[in-house]
Order: sequence, then structure tokens, then C-alpha cells
Amino acid sequence: MPVRPLEESFETVVVQEGQPHLKEPPRFAVFLHNDDYTTMDFVIEVLKRYFHKTEEQAMQIMLKVHQEGKGVAGIYHHEIAETKAEQVHDCARSRGFPLLCSIEPTLSE
Repeated sequence: MPVRPLEESFETVVVQEGQPHLKEPPRFAVFLHNDDYTTMDFVIEVLKRYFHKTEEQAMQIMLKVHQEGKGVAGIYHHEIAETKAEQVHDCARSRGFPLLCSIEPTLSE
């Protein structure tokens, strides 16, 4: 194997100065879905307890769920959205309600 001169054995590395470009992790919308058995009062309770909505905000979201079939309870990073959905399911089941809570990725900005 031929031996290369020392000055030819190194590659040039270019270092770019400045801030690294970090991408924000994707966010997920947490949806509550309408059903014929879960009470409106319970949906409001869930929105206030798990999503920290005011009475007025909870009422507006509950009405959207009731009238349109589903409504956004909040938007979070994936792990938080999954946890919120599990908390809602656990609470609903413990109270005898079939309330469905799902997560969907939001559109990237």
C-alpha cells in the first residue's frame, strides 16, 4: 500500500458558526367524542380537571362536542397527549361513561 504524504492525509472540516436549527417536536390534538350516554356535566368536569379549562371554555368545547361530534380539548406533545387521553378514559370508565378521547397529529406550521 502506498504511503501518502502527511499533508494529504487530512480532510478539511468546515465549521459553520451560529445557532443550531432545532425542530419543535410534533404536537397532537386531544379530541373528546360525542356519545349518547356521557353527560354534559361530566364532559365539563373532565375539561376543567384534566385540561385546566375555565367554566366558560369547558362549556364551549362541550357544546362543540355535542353539536359537531368531536371537539379539541387541548394540544400537547405526544407523550402528554397520550397521558391526558388515558386519564380521561380511566376517569370515564370509573364513573360508568363510555366517553371516547383520541389524539391526532396537528398540521405542521
